[in-house]
Amino acid sequence: MNKLIGLISDTHDNLEAIESAVNRFNEEQVGLVLHAGDFISPFAVKALGALEMPMIAVFGNNDGDLLQLASVFNSYDHLSLRGIFTSLKEGGISIGLYHGTEPDLLEHLIESGGFDVMVHGHTHIVEKYMHDETLVINPGEACGYISGKQTVSLLDVQEKDAQIIYI
Repeated sequence: MNKLIGLISDTHDNLEAIESAVNRFNEEQVGLVLHAGDFISPFAVKALGALEMPMIAVFGNNDGDLLQLASVFNSYDHLSLRGIFTSLKEGGISIGLYHGTEPDLLEHLIESGGFDVMVHGHTHIVEKYMHDETLVINPGEACGYISGKQTVSLLDVQEKDAQIIYI
């Protein structure tokens, strides 16, 4: 497993931004991409199909036709959609992935101490901080619609640190 994981959220159908993010993740040769939701339409998922590595994703609050989105995900061997929340172990660390629609639930997940890293989106605001032993990271918004900044993140699992990348 590559020590880098690509983090992305809130792509909101911005195909140009998705292409830029996919190109960056492919160039960095990340081992995995985690998408914290808000693809919106199935065609956005098709653009993510150009990733050269696996991607695990969760739904966001603005995703449209959930059945059609799931169907498009299922047409790719390397893309996996896991509902509204998932957890995984990669590179020896535990990671929680949730869009963040319910702030109280997100806070409980962070405060639980059950994850080395908690990845979320929803606010469109880049965030990176430590809560006790948990690194909390919001890669911001790939779409750039609200902040005007198109961002993703690279998580180094060995260092348990993340770098924000402008795409």
